[in-house]
Amino acid sequence: MAEKKATKKTAKPAKEVKTLEQLRTEVAAKRQDLVDATRGHRAGELQNPQVLKATRKEIARLLTAINAAEANEEGDK
Repeated sequence: MAEKKATKKTAKPAKEVKTLEQLRTEVAAKRQDLVDATRGHRAGELQNPQVLKATRKEIARLLTAINAAEANEEGDK
């Protein structure tokens, strides 16, 4: 059996720095997208149901970024 090398994952550098307000706006938009996609899925109109999973993950990533930014702000005070 071939042995797999243990690779250490590193965080990707931020492509662009967003403010808390921009992140919150993006979360609200993604949540609305999720509601629309869910409605479409129930109606049988959604072609790719994987969109639901991807959108939930994007929301989770944004919420993680918001929480990290808020914790960083509190640490600066």
